[in-house]
Amino acid sequence: MKVIVEGHTYELAHHESYGLDGCPVERLQFINKVKQEDGSLVTVADGTTNEEVLRVLIDRMNYLQARMPCRENAIVITKLEESLMWLEKRTADRKARGVEGAEKA
Repeated sequence: MKVIVEGHTYELAHHESYGLDGCPVERLQFINKVKQEDGSLVTVADGTTNEEVLRVLIDRMNYLQARMPCRENAIVITKLEESLMWLEKRTADRKARGVEGAEKA
């Protein structure tokens, strides 16, 4: 894994192959918003969310568990689902407080 933009953009190595320059070949882009002078947030780079990446990992682990079940996979699935639940709770709490999408001053 290589950090391109801290907290927002990453290059991920393929397990068995690399690009022509020997660098990782997958890019993971998270949404990037910056605070304006008026306090509003503006998207400077569209991308995915932590929640969406967790949904992908949950789906993949469920697929692998169906093919070759094991205790470790089951634990990983449970922990990923728990992580997703906490992030969704955080979002719901922020929406209830009217601060979703706001950034600290």
